[in-house]
Amino acid sequence: MDEQKRLLLAVVLSIIVLVGYQFYFTPEPQLDNPSQEVPSQTQEQPAQPQSNVSDYTAQQVQVPQPAVKDFRTISVSTPLYNIAVSEHMAAVTSLTLKDFKETNRKDSPLKQLVSPELINTRGGTLSFDTAGGSIQGLGNAVYSADADVTDLTLNEGEKTITFSWTNPQGISVKKILRFRADSYLIDCDVVIQNGSGMPVNDAISFSIPGLYNDEVRKRSRFAFEGPVVYLDNQFDDIDPDDLEDKDTYTGTFGWAGYTDRYFLTAVMPREASPATLKLSYVNDIVDSRYVQKVERLDPGKQGKYGFTLFMGPKSHKVLSQYDNDLAKSINFGFFDILAKPLLIVMNIIHDVLPNYGIAIILLTVLIKLIFWPLGTKSYKSMNEMKKVQPLMMEIREKYKDDKQRMNQEIMGLYKTYKVNPASGCLPLLVQMPIFFALYRMLYMAIELRHAPFVGWINDLSGPDRLFNFDFSIPFMYAPSGIPVLTLVMGASFLLQQKMTPTAGDPMQAKMMMLMPIFMTVLFINFPAGLVLYMLVNNVISMGQQFYTQKKLA
Repeated sequence: MDEQKRLLLAVVLSIIVLVGYQFYFTPEPQLDNPSQEVPSQTQEQPAQPQSNVSDYTAQQVQVPQPAVKDFRTISVSTPLYNIAVSEHMAAVTSLTLKDFKETNRKDSPLKQLVSPELINTRGGTLSFDTAGGSIQGLGNAVYSADADVTDLTLNEGEKTITFSWTNPQGISVKKILRFRADSYLIDCDVVIQNGSGMPVNDAISFSIPGLYNDEVRKRSRFAFEGPVVYLDNQFDDIDPDDLEDKDTYTGTFGWAGYTDRYFLTAVMPREASPATLKLSYVNDIVDSRYVQKVERLDPGKQGKYGFTLFMGPKSHKVLSQYDNDLAKSINFGFFDILAKPLLIVMNIIHDVLPNYGIAIILLTVLIKLIFWPLGTKSYKSMNEMKKVQPLMMEIREKYKDDKQRMNQEIMGLYKTYKVNPASGCLPLLVQMPIFFALYRMLYMAIELRHAPFVGWINDLSGPDRLFNFDFSIPFMYAPSGIPVLTLVMGASFLLQQKMTPTAGDPMQAKMMMLMPIFMTVLFINFPAGLVLYMLVNNVISMGQQFYTQKKLA
């Protein structure tokens, strides 16, 4: 295969990769779930049958039964969040984040991490039970909180609330929650006092349910949403659609949780411990149960078990300050080794210049400086290619009826003048991993969520739209509008293409001129931050190409 065909193949493959990436890995932008109200203290919950499973590794999903008496909901407001914990199962029924909103509208409510589906089907999240059901009634317990009032404010320091319950057999259970004003971490101590006449030999089972419907499944094609674990010093995400093949994970857990694109709910043992994660998927709810075996409690004995709960943003700045492995939840998959350093550098720039659009521009400049020698070498080769184009046209005209001889002569021409027509594609191909790593980072980094840049670009994690139209536009996800930044980027591709010499084949030249159109159509649904990167990258590339060619002229 001659070099012309190699060049054409490289271009076609690049288009195929971008098209495939757009339509098979990029979900349609979706708004976060709207905030929901917390159910009242007397609201009934759906039925929850008691588990008759004795083996703690095979715990079944439990659905809350109606409480046997009225219960309160204790609310705590800190500078970071508002949390509501029900006395029914001591489950978290609401958590809104004060630094994050549902949308980027000024009147948007605060971001809610507990969906109504979890309240209706599971009574909330982060409740616990014994895996084998040895403490009868615990899965549907109505605790008594030691709070005198139901609305508490914590502006500094710590606040501890103890939820206590005793079953008819005399087994007492306490769930002690310790909130901090300056942290998303919540200490959770479980204390079991065996006042019965029988030993308790079981395991503690924390429930971390999550919504996984068709909409979530679609979004999860690129930015994973679902159960996640840090198991045996490795991060792993678990596809709910694969639970029929494997629904139990055993090993040493750093934490287990449930994630969406930007936020995480997790349970951590106070120290990494051998445990089991049992998962089930029923009626669009994935229930992740973290199960940790505890020592046998004989009559009169007491056991205390420490955990840490987390409900908050997957922010590198936030999670990296904690002395645990939660920062591992920020994972960009195959491109993590490239994307995470890019995220860190972008945040460092943002600390100096607090605008993520400017941070992306400066990050692009830094990347171009790193690849500057490669680009210069490529543009030198392209300049030599431009010089031999008249000779190439003569060969094509002379041997137009003999394709084999024409290709031989062109190959000889390349060899004589030491020209490589594929070198013009080299920077693009080399930077493709950077491109994909940046896409993944810009799509998943919570730092870019609702981050404004300038003018109409008020969310660098979503596509840029000037105006909102009431009608749809082909190939454009809602909202419809004028993708100004994307059009400017497409114009830069066109100008860059005009500056780039082709191998002399008129048909190939026409196909290359279609590239800017392809790129513009593909990018109309990409995050504005990524479009900004490509635009700045093109502008710098054109400047480098112009400088190199002028210097060699």
